[in-house]
Amino acid sequence: MRVVSRREAVELVQDGDALWIGGSGAGHAVPQAFIDSLAETFAEVGAPRGLTTVRVVGIGDFAEVGMSQLALPGLHARTITSNIGNEPRLGAMVRAGEIEAYSFPQGVLSALCREMAAGRPGLVTDVGLGTYVDPRQTGGRQNSVTTTELVEVVELAGREWLFFPALPIDVAVIRASTADEDGNLTMEDEAVHGDSLALAMAAHNNGGLVIAQVARLAQRHSLKPRDVRIPGALVDFVMVEPFQSQTYATTYSPYYAGQLRRPDPAATAVAGEVGMREIIARRSLLEFQRGDICNLGYGVSQLIGEIAATEGITGDLTLTVEQGIFGGAPAGGPDGGAGVNFQAMLEQPSMFDFYDGGGLDIASLSFAEIDAEGNVNVHEFDDRPRGPGGFINIANRTGRLNFVGSLTARGLRTRVVEGTLQIEQEGSQQKLVPRVRQISFSAARAREKGQHVTYITERAVFVLGEEGLVLTEIADGVDLESDVIAQMGFQPHVSPDLKRIDPRVFRSGRMGLAADFAREATT
Repeated sequence: MRVVSRREAVELVQDGDALWIGGSGAGHAVPQAFIDSLAETFAEVGAPRGLTTVRVVGIGDFAEVGMSQLALPGLHARTITSNIGNEPRLGAMVRAGEIEAYSFPQGVLSALCREMAAGRPGLVTDVGLGTYVDPRQTGGRQNSVTTTELVEVVELAGREWLFFPALPIDVAVIRASTADEDGNLTMEDEAVHGDSLALAMAAHNNGGLVIAQVARLAQRHSLKPRDVRIPGALVDFVMVEPFQSQTYATTYSPYYAGQLRRPDPAATAVAGEVGMREIIARRSLLEFQRGDICNLGYGVSQLIGEIAATEGITGDLTLTVEQGIFGGAPAGGPDGGAGVNFQAMLEQPSMFDFYDGGGLDIASLSFAEIDAEGNVNVHEFDDRPRGPGGFINIANRTGRLNFVGSLTARGLRTRVVEGTLQIEQEGSQQKLVPRVRQISFSAARAREKGQHVTYITERAVFVLGEEGLVLTEIADGVDLESDVIAQMGFQPHVSPDLKRIDPRVFRSGRMGLAADFAREATT
């Protein structure tokens, strides 16, 4: 192992290399100093050029920081990730057709790191069948200049699968907390472990270089072996960057690092005003059962953790985050991906093994569009290239799925008056459409697998039936024809037993779920 400067680290990357960058979305374990230096060096000398950049999770603050800094003409030839949405400047280059781009499921790329480390030819999985990733649809290609097929349909044991071939890896850049003089790495300050180990193994075993950005150096043999996450034999170079913000939004939280447990918020939590987002999250939470192992998606579903704490039922659920947080309470907002008071911090490939194998009981995930058949689009909904993140993996085998979001968008305003929902201004954009632009979730495959699917909006609840969406609940104060059906792009099936959404959802204060769960425990 050799210690190098920022500039020396960047100069290890050659024209045309496949550069893999570790870390996750909001800055978790992201080697940001390396990204800064790569951008600075390219702006100065115009090299390295023609790179293929790969990251399992899109890296950025949805503005200027992260992979957006690398939106420099000539630097990229191709880019691959699960979600380019938080890298808007790079996304603009993709939209303009200036570089090739692929969007694959987060868990596919995570597992592919491990397959490459093991020297296997690639990943065989059913994740993505029937969705836009399927080569019979787009094969994950994000623009017209992207023509090479990087996924294929294969038949094995009488079933269809998708095969994602191993990808080149010339340089892998990861972030850790401490490196000793032999290059052994610990991650005590990080909010996630992510794919760091699998990525280092994949690069090492395929003849690539491993560069680790760390906050500090330690003497040889001074690190506890149990704390070492990446053995020094896998690390070629270390660059020391004393200041490493834990995430883009948080300098350091001992709770995210698992160094301390945050005081239980249930004792002091107070239910606030009930707005549209809270209505949707509350109604979704009513589908959860005592003892469930759960995943909460980005956006509205992040509120479910806060509401569960307010209701005093966090201990009755096991909440998980795809980056590897198992148990506890997921972080919300810009720190999404982290968690507090967790039972364990797993490596990301292992968490996706759990999800892909059907380990989740329930998941609550956002939608951008739903169509008459019940298909969901979460990744293609405006002019910006985006991606599904872990959505496709999570939705693939989870037995009970809640897809959550508002019925319309762009200008929608609602309010609750005496426990009833009033539409003050209707949104100008329909989100329940005849046909989604691209499929992130296949209703046909869900029916084949026997998944129970619920679609939850602020004013209406639907379930997946044999012939498409079935309207099963509406809110008090909402007119079925003018406020629901007229705001959809198709005529849904209406249950003959149409119910009102549980009125507790619209009332301020706690809903009493702790008592509900207590009754479940005695039955």
